[in-house]
Amino acid sequence: MTTPQTPALAAAGASSSSSSIPTLKHKVFLSFGEDTSRSFSDHLYKGMVQKGIDTFWGYEKIEKGETIDTKRLKAIEESRFAIVVFSREYPSSAERLDELVKIAEMKLERVFPVFYDVEPSEVRKQNGTFGDDFALLLARQDFDVEKVNKWRNTLTEMANLAGWDLKNKYESEVIEKITKEISDKLNITSSSEDDLVGVDYRIANLLPLLGLGESNDVRVIGIWGMPGIGKTTLAEEVFERIRDQFDGSCFIEKIRERYKKDNNSLVPLQESVYKELINDEIKIQTRRDGTKKLGAKLHSKKVLIILDDVDQEEQIKALTGDRKLKPGSRIIVTTGNKHLLEKFGENNVFKVVNLAQDEALKLLCKKAFNKDHPPKEYEEVCKLVVRYAGGLPLALEVLGCFLDGRSVEQWISTLKRLEKYHDEDGILRVLKISFDGLRDSEKELFLDIACFFQGEPQYRVEKILESRDYGLSISIQVLVEKALIRIGGKDRCLWMHDLLQELGKEIVRRKSFQESDSPLKDPQERSRLWDPEDISDVLKENTGTDVIKGIFLTFPKKEKIEVNDDPLQRMKKLKLLKIHNAYFSKNPGYLSNELRLLEWHGYPSTSLPSSFQPKNLVELNMPNSRIEQLWEESDMVLQMLVWINLSNCKCLTRTPSFSMTPNLERLTLEGCESLSEIHPSLEVLNKLVLLNLKGCKNLLSLPSGICGLTSLKVLNLSGCSHLHHLPEKLGSLVQLVENEREKRIVEIVFYIRFNKIAIT
Repeated sequence: MTTPQTPALAAAGASSSSSSIPTLKHKVFLSFGEDTSRSFSDHLYKGMVQKGIDTFWGYEKIEKGETIDTKRLKAIEESRFAIVVFSREYPSSAERLDELVKIAEMKLERVFPVFYDVEPSEVRKQNGTFGDDFALLLARQDFDVEKVNKWRNTLTEMANLAGWDLKNKYESEVIEKITKEISDKLNITSSSEDDLVGVDYRIANLLPLLGLGESNDVRVIGIWGMPGIGKTTLAEEVFERIRDQFDGSCFIEKIRERYKKDNNSLVPLQESVYKELINDEIKIQTRRDGTKKLGAKLHSKKVLIILDDVDQEEQIKALTGDRKLKPGSRIIVTTGNKHLLEKFGENNVFKVVNLAQDEALKLLCKKAFNKDHPPKEYEEVCKLVVRYAGGLPLALEVLGCFLDGRSVEQWISTLKRLEKYHDEDGILRVLKISFDGLRDSEKELFLDIACFFQGEPQYRVEKILESRDYGLSISIQVLVEKALIRIGGKDRCLWMHDLLQELGKEIVRRKSFQESDSPLKDPQERSRLWDPEDISDVLKENTGTDVIKGIFLTFPKKEKIEVNDDPLQRMKKLKLLKIHNAYFSKNPGYLSNELRLLEWHGYPSTSLPSSFQPKNLVELNMPNSRIEQLWEESDMVLQMLVWINLSNCKCLTRTPSFSMTPNLERLTLEGCESLSEIHPSLEVLNKLVLLNLKGCKNLLSLPSGICGLTSLKVLNLSGCSHLHHLPEKLGSLVQLVENEREKRIVEIVFYIRFNKIAIT
């Protein structure tokens, strides 16, 4: 590190809380010269991103006569910290020097200089090779004396700041130090930045249980409390603050939900843990296999593993390699079941309690007024709302978002409704107030997510549901703003809290949006069915009705359902159908023409019903089925269909004409061993992004039209052992997509003579 900050910039932190500071969208602004844009600065940027630090890059070559582009200028104003990489060519651009002045004038919380191939003294005095480039700039053009002096003074001031000098050091080592220090600085104030309330106090009480730096054992700490109390939020904040103290770290959320979704299999979760901690992908066969492989790799790594919403002890064992970790490792488990944690010791359980009254009031006000305290005219009614929310963070957040922008009279009206709820379902009724304030289209979306699409990618949900003639993306945003759902992960999945999901299901059970006290309805009178027992009763008794819009039937293992008649014949308005591990004593002969999602694992018939007119179908997902052909060719055009998955359909011999599906984006035929030809109309699929033919061992050729698929990004031909002739222009598929930060290419993987070849 070089010498400390000068007084002029040391005061930056004190001014950072000023109300005149713009909204901070970026953690770090990166300033650098063109000579490091493809080397050190690029590597530093990637290192910051990998650490989860939001860093503004936005690099564009600044030509002579240009000014700082407005995007970079605005980004400086919206950043907390700045890193300036001084190099030989840094002072060769007037615009880059103006950028440096702007950084100094903004008085960011901290500015960190990095000296790459130049001495700090060269920057401070503008001499040496650094000074040579600066002199050339001044010689090329007459600059105002005041501007030049401002450049010189800023360079001198910046060179006196504490930073990093790369002389005689490895770049990777310096980058690691930079990212760690920035992470540490950010973690100090992360909870206040995210508008969290009461978290710092709870973390201060939780950290001693972890014994960081004091104990060299492998320790399991449990975070326990009722639903909606903030267990996950607390765990997330702890994770961000301490993750840099470990060789590897991972946060696996919604384990209970994902375990059920994967048919009670822990293998997908084990693969996620492996990828996060080992930075590699692996194929795990069984839970026992995964436990062994994790233990073998993690015994030599000090790791932090956080397991969110665990409800079985076996989940802890399977996802931590049976806890065979390097000494010093820590496992944090969040759960609502204290019994799960007893074996780890009473002193290793942290109970999350309700917010105190002042904390609850602060959280409500942050959500309702965007400030810590209520306006004077709202003071009394706020205290009453806090009392009825019972100090539960989820309830306070949802109520605050609902009451945002409403008058005192509207607050009082809401309070009167709250006063009615004193039964055991009181918290659900409190949350329902926010639901009641939604538009009908937003209510429908909320119920669909609660019953069917929890944890699904936003893009997939929008595609399936957008044909309902309402602005789905806007409705999703409304639910986010109302704190009813959140979007997370690289696939931007839709998630809602367990209590909110239960609220949605309870509303469906009672059928009514308005009558909260309406009695439970029989299954056939409900719009959505997800419980296997309810669905089985409806199918066995053949009591389906037009009321039913969606059925998701999934059993942990294969089960037979005895039916006397066509089980789906009465459900003319069915839009969403998923069946997994269920088979019927009588094959279905009817499918609703209203279907948008048809997901049937192991579909028993050789073709779809001849009466089925799937003009509304968006996703056809029928793996491991007996399908020989989907449908007869016709003039019907399936405009909505974007995804066909017929993987492992061993009897499929040919594909249908693709002229019927012009908007198809994904076509998966993996493992279709009897498939010998692809229909030549494949060439019309201008929107096709993925074509998976892996394991189609009897496929003899590809249609020449495949070479014209300009949108194709992935073509998998691995295992096509009889594919001896490839189209001559197959190489033209390699599409380069220009992008400021990356180049995406089509990945072509095929298998000929037992050799895997990748064209990139």
